Amino acid sequence: MKKEYLKIDKVIGPLIEMSNVKDISFGEVVDIKSSDGAMKKGKVIKIDGDRVIIQVFESTSGLSTGNSSVTFTDEAFELSLSKDILGRVFDGLGRPADAGGELYTRKKYNINGRPINPVARKYPRDFIQTGISSIDALMTLIRGQKLPIFSGNGMTHNELAAQIVRQAKLGEGANEDFAIIFAAIGVKHDDADFFRKSFIESNAMDRVVMFINYADDPIAERINTPRCALTAAEYLAFEQDMQILVVMSDITSYCEALREVSSAKEEVPSRKGYPGYLYSDLASLYERAGMLKDKVGSITYLPILTMPNDDITHPIPDLTGYITEGQIVLGRELFQNNIYPPVNILPSLSRLMKDGIGEGYTRKDHPDLANQLFSCYSKVQEVRALAQIIGEDDLTETDKKYMKFGKAFEDNFISQGFEENRDIDETLDIGWEMLRILPKEELNRINPDMLDEYYYI
Repeated sequence: MKKEYLKIDKVIGPLIEMSNVKDISFGEVVDIKSSDGAMKKGKVIKIDGDRVIIQVFESTSGLSTGNSSVTFTDEAFELSLSKDILGRVFDGLGRPADAGGELYTRKKYNINGRPINPVARKYPRDFIQTGISSIDALMTLIRGQKLPIFSGNGMTHNELAAQIVRQAKLGEGANEDFAIIFAAIGVKHDDADFFRKSFIESNAMDRVVMFINYADDPIAERINTPRCALTAAEYLAFEQDMQILVVMSDITSYCEALREVSSAKEEVPSRKGYPGYLYSDLASLYERAGMLKDKVGSITYLPILTMPNDDITHPIPDLTGYITEGQIVLGRELFQNNIYPPVNILPSLSRLMKDGIGEGYTRKDHPDLANQLFSCYSKVQEVRALAQIIGEDDLTETDKKYMKFGKAFEDNFISQGFEENRDIDETLDIGWEMLRILPKEELNRINPDMLDEYYYI
């Protein structure tokens, strides 16, 4: 039964506090009617005896403590879903933000998701092609994987996100339905317009569902945006048997909203002011990705986060690294050298890559080639450090070839155009072109038979 209360104790930023409240549930949706008749939505985020704190999804500006009514609906926050969401744009709370009108469906789903039994999970195997050489060859994205992109302020992570959404497809021979959920969290209006325009111009919009939360939207909405996006992903993957790639930018905006709400609740802060439950909160998002043994569909998760001051030990990337299966790190030095995408190879990795590449998945030479490219590029960093001390002219002939390899590798393999979509065979062939710069005896990570087959092509 719905209960209506006419007294608010306090309004603290995005939160309202009430007392003498009985028989309500954590996460329950609340309808708030202000003195001017405007309706706002909220949800219960803390219960302490008969006192509750409600998070308001819209601005609390002008909300009166003595002349507003609060109604508890006895329902959780739910999202209306059908397959018609493909090609649509929604706001951070899942409300239509395009000209497509309301969704008419009886199916509603709790945005907090459905708990997945770890025993029911299926081990990820199949490869997803992004069309970007550095990712496909060296930190391969596997279906059902959680693989974050660590970037920095001002770098080209938005362009990379848009390119992945436009180009991503299932590996060769796969015939399942594939779609992408794209969530923009706390973005500027011009960035949101860039994403939308990029998807429409490339004819990718028909397979994309967009959730957009703007930087000037209420922070309470920002906390629900990733959950709405993941709920849509679960519906398409586990009820419509589709392969879903979820791309989110920027998880840092989400965490800062979480910190602001935690501060308003007067919770004891942890590292750098973030709440002590940041790890479990991020895990509640990341762990919604994966594959199930009794389901055809899958959810692959590619969250993008900007590291404050490019600090990979900051709580957000640090905790993310514990939960996810690898990371793609964008390098400031490569970005300053006008290399796009500025993927820093050496600190990047995909922990599931080894089980989704090779014969039957990509190509038989892929594992050895990736190991050799990592090894050679690592040697390049050593030679460059030596050259700064003794000068490039005093390097050995082999070291000079490593310098040449490093320059060619960055200019021709890592770097590629924003519109350039390379398939996996083209990517691996370019990798072999790079290795041919070096003497054959330096390539000690590749099976000799495979080296004979590919080195002299």
